[in-house]
Amino acid sequence: MSRENPDDSPTMLLSRYFLPILKETPKEAEIVSHRLMLRAGMIRQQAAGIYSWLPLGYRVLKRIEQIVREEQNRAGALEVLMPTIQSADLWVESGRLNDYGPEMLRIQDRHDRSMLFGPTNEEMITDIFRGYVRSYRELPLNLYHIQWKFRDEIRPRFGVMRGREFLMKDAYSFDLDYEGARHAYNRMFVAYLRTFARMGLKAIPMRAESGPIGGDLSHEFVILAETGESAVYCDNSLLELEVPGADTDFRADLTPIVDEWTGSYAATDEMHDPGAFEALPEERRITARGIEVGHIFYFGTKYSEPMGAAVAGPDGTEHPVHMGSYGVGISRLAAAIIEASHDDNGIIWPEGVAPFSVGLINLKPGDAKTDEVAASLSQRLEAAGLSVLHDDLDARAGAKFASMDLIGLPWQLIVGPRGVASGEVEVKRRATGERETLSFDAAVNRLTAEAG
Repeated sequence: MSRENPDDSPTMLLSRYFLPILKETPKEAEIVSHRLMLRAGMIRQQAAGIYSWLPLGYRVLKRIEQIVREEQNRAGALEVLMPTIQSADLWVESGRLNDYGPEMLRIQDRHDRSMLFGPTNEEMITDIFRGYVRSYRELPLNLYHIQWKFRDEIRPRFGVMRGREFLMKDAYSFDLDYEGARHAYNRMFVAYLRTFARMGLKAIPMRAESGPIGGDLSHEFVILAETGESAVYCDNSLLELEVPGADTDFRADLTPIVDEWTGSYAATDEMHDPGAFEALPEERRITARGIEVGHIFYFGTKYSEPMGAAVAGPDGTEHPVHMGSYGVGISRLAAAIIEASHDDNGIIWPEGVAPFSVGLINLKPGDAKTDEVAASLSQRLEAAGLSVLHDDLDARAGAKFASMDLIGLPWQLIVGPRGVASGEVEVKRRATGERETLSFDAAVNRLTAEAG
């Protein structure tokens, strides 16, 4: 688990934490992730498709955000922050004001100016670019931000999977020509492969429709899950490919990596070609359900031409810049990860996004020796860089185990008076249910090696 996350905090005592776990499944929850996020006290619905993120859920959100941020920075993108409210005048300039129809939340301010709650930021980032950049020497440029957006879905459902308000990372590249823009596209393509892999996900890039964003080159990044929103078709060879490593040189030509991933058949409903799919050997065909977690677009001069975003080229003449945009659904990812990683007992968080590394269960709070050992182990794990949720509640052991399985922390450390008397504790790996009885030192060493 990354230790660079500013949300990492010392051991948290469950008695002082706000974790409103629900015993019953809420009736409104239609899919696994929605049920488990509500039951685990991660979110609370405030209106249709609009949620508050409670402490446990917010920690997951921040971990996902941090991984996204680290990989965007690694790929050379620069972080900015744009407002949620935009002037409709920019969308009039681009000619796109009516493309979103009733999904766009339109607002009149007190001076009768037309505003909107941004569903995306192509217009605003183009306005920022044209205000400052004049020469090709200032290119390439890629700016990104992580911000809340709003789309007034007619039927918000599935919790944060298809909400009206959602957190997104969107990046925007600016280049002199198609060749430069394609390099930018490839950098984001590879960055996305790495981003999702760090979250414990196998995301498959699939040719996709561009929709209201525009352009003629687009890929969706889709994870396979039984409860996915759409059918997907792909060559299973894609599941065997290795994700580029941390030593990837983003200044190099990444075309060979991109070609390796897009050279095999992979398509969503909209782009599916039954003939091409059937041409694959039967054993290589996968038909499944998928969840979109990212989408990248190259759209050339769709926005730069009407909005006057041009630079002086090497020949001294003005060139409208070539652009691309690259989105990751951060709040949606929290639900998508659960859809891909859970069992009958609850969530199974991959280590990279887990809200805490270890759940320490004190089986007998109030017993002096058990309390002493539990506190000592918490301190040692914290000193090793691990975050710990320490269950010090006076409750039945069965209820403690059920709650810890529900919230899905990768590791559980079980401390009880019998074990303490013999100098031992129990370590459980949530993903497999495997349990080991270890000495105090061995347990700390094991968790430090596995979860650090």
